[in-house]
Amino acid sequence: MILTINDFNVSNKVAFLRVDMNCPIDPITMEISGIKRIEEATETINALNDAKIVVASHQGRVGNKDYTSMEKHALVLENILGKKIQYVEDVIGTLAIQKIKNMKKGDIILLDNLRLCAEENYEFTPHDASKTIMVQRLANLFDMCVLDSFPSAHRSHPSIVGFSNILPACAGKIVEREIKNLNKIITVAKAPHVVVLGGSKVTDRLEAIKLLIDNGRADHVLLTGIIGNVFMRAQGRIKSPLGIKQEEEVVAKAHSLIGTYPDVFSTPVDIAVNKDGDRIDIDVRDLNKSDEINDLGPKTIEYYNKIISSAGTVFMSGPAGFFECDNFSMGTRSILNAIARSMATSIVSGGHLNYALKKYGLTDKINHISTAGGALILYLTGKKLPMIESLENAARRHMKKIK
Repeated sequence: MILTINDFNVSNKVAFLRVDMNCPIDPITMEISGIKRIEEATETINALNDAKIVVASHQGRVGNKDYTSMEKHALVLENILGKKIQYVEDVIGTLAIQKIKNMKKGDIILLDNLRLCAEENYEFTPHDASKTIMVQRLANLFDMCVLDSFPSAHRSHPSIVGFSNILPACAGKIVEREIKNLNKIITVAKAPHVVVLGGSKVTDRLEAIKLLIDNGRADHVLLTGIIGNVFMRAQGRIKSPLGIKQEEEVVAKAHSLIGTYPDVFSTPVDIAVNKDGDRIDIDVRDLNKSDEINDLGPKTIEYYNKIISSAGTVFMSGPAGFFECDNFSMGTRSILNAIARSMATSIVSGGHLNYALKKYGLTDKINHISTAGGALILYLTGKKLPMIESLENAARRHMKKIK
């Protein structure tokens, strides 16, 4: 059992609201290229009306191109809500503390990128998370903690499990709805289960694939994006290094998975490469070391769509290529259309695909659109997520207190 906002009187309370506004960032302009997650965060903000709301999120990972401040997010949020958002260029310092102390009823502030704090880049037990400098400095300023960052539910960061370990805590509207809808889908899901995996978060995907297969949630795994490249490298079909982090380790894991489940995985037979901005479709065997893979080729798309058409349940996480560029949108657009046309129970997850569904006008044709990627995969396997466990523990504390 978890508590929701309806279980609390939030009027004039100072609420720490952990959301996920980790948005796609254009690598050239550094502008936000998809605002879906910011739009979703407004539902819980509106539900906390009359509270003093301290909104907190991360953006990107340290060292990556999308690692930026939250200043532009504040402007987007303000525009959507039509309310003043006070952006604080600080997280746990004097400025942030003073701004929180000076809040009035109905005020909304947005802290800077949580990952500016070193502690937020590591995972802890709930007890140790509550002892971090971040939580120790800020917790006494809050009356309650609202967790609405389902995409981060599989992480044990201080903002996810630290505040909720010592404060009254409840789920926000997105987390509440995700859990309700997913539990309903899990009970009616039927075989064959087709999983389409793409995107760039390879390590998370590799850890989850085995769980999905072992738990009967993946009869066919169709690989795209960077993770598809990793498996092709493991097969020896891509000869040159991919240039990704921990490449030898992830390729070895992919090789092991192929050996253990030889009939489950499908990898591209043709791909689209970028030649001076133009799309050139080639056979994987003709790939050169200098070629930049940006999408699936038409033969692969046709084969993948055929498998999807006979699915009982289909789950897609991560785009098939650099879909933000029209020249390389064919894979992502075609697969999403195939999922929308199929008779399968469909789940699409992750911020990039949410943006793509909206772009292609397919939002209403998917059974469940999740804000999460890796967290959703783990939830579908039945694995307990740190955020959900933390909310369940907070609910037990609350029930004992009111008895």
